[in-house]
Amino acid sequence: MITLTYQYKLRPKKQQEAEINLILDVCKTVYNYALRERKDWLSSRKSSIKSCSIVSEYIIPADAPYPNYNNQAKSLTIAKKTYSRLKSVNAQVLQQTLKTLDRAFSDMKSLGKGFPRFKKKLRSFVFPAMLKNCLGCGQVKLPQLGWIKIRQSRQYPDGFQAIAS
Repeated sequence: MITLTYQYKLRPKKQQEAEINLILDVCKTVYNYALRERKDWLSSRKSSIKSCSIVSEYIIPADAPYPNYNNQAKSLTIAKKTYSRLKSVNAQVLQQTLKTLDRAFSDMKSLGKGFPRFKKKLRSFVFPAMLKNCLGCGQVKLPQLGWIKIRQSRQYPDGFQAIAS
């Protein structure tokens, strides 16, 4: 099976645009919080037991596990019960944001890329699972956003199936 990627420009309405901006803002908050959690864990482990760091650092217990994707996804589900802002965004989108951060850390370790940076603004988010019959004539149906007009620069191939957007 061959995987093809097509990109289409969205033409959202004002209400959909506001919803997209809300999703981007919540994803940015989740990304930055998860990155801060990992940075604090790493910085609490870098000084030796006999010495104390000059810089004030957040102290994390020695038996606290490394905040990997699985641990952060569990804490995200707990945080969704407390913060209503997190409830307003699709859970799969937030989990995909954590996967993006996890991929940035694995690229840093394996490929020698730099340490992941905090984001002022996110430009994209991913719906990993698409609805059935989500492609219409010049429109795409996205979870939570509904039908959005797109600039269809080329036709969908025969037998085309949307997997992620």
